[in-house]
Amino acid sequence: MSLKIKVALAEDNDFLACSIAEKLGFFSDDIEFSFRARNGLDLLEKLRGGSATDIILMDIEMPEMDGIEATEIVRAQYPSIKVLILTVFDDEDKIFRSIQAGAIGYMLKDESADRIVEGIKVIMSGGAVMSPAIAAKSLALLRQVDIPAAATYEKNDFTLSNREIEVLELLSHGDSHIAIAGSLFVSPSTIRKHIENIYNKLHVHNKMEAVQKAKKHKIIAS
Repeated sequence: MSLKIKVALAEDNDFLACSIAEKLGFFSDDIEFSFRARNGLDLLEKLRGGSATDIILMDIEMPEMDGIEATEIVRAQYPSIKVLILTVFDDEDKIFRSIQAGAIGYMLKDESADRIVEGIKVIMSGGAVMSPAIAAKSLALLRQVDIPAAATYEKNDFTLSNREIEVLELLSHGDSHIAIAGSLFVSPSTIRKHIENIYNKLHVHNKMEAVQKAKKHKIIAS
């Protein structure tokens, strides 16, 4: 008789946590639900307390410590534990940062329970797994290398996502936050977050510095 896969869940939403735990048990006799953590800090405390697990289903946006930071710490301190990101976010920046942090898979929460179970088994067999939409975006990220070598080096150096570069292009045209949000069909708060990320990655403090640096390093057209 094979040993069951011990699965932990890091999820701050009580309803989703209960739903995921129930579905995992219903769809597979090979999986044993080990524990649920409400955020990254809670997860690390449970692991330090000796809670055993083989794989963690990790939400991204959680209070106190988000899933990406928690993934990085888990992979550094508990290298035998696999991390499968399970989230509603499909933007390039979160995909890139999650993979950088050490996640072995990235799936969306609207995947069916049997697909998530299948993904868990693939990861525990030594593979990696992504939702189809995430795989397509990951391939698009990889295709960014198909540009002149100097520009590729600079883009990778600053790790700007495609969407952040789009925002930079529109900022360089003098567009306002609201106008950019309308052009990209997202909310102004989302644009503010992208701009905050751009400033952090480029190590600048305002729009003018960001645009000048982006043009200097050929991230956007001069």
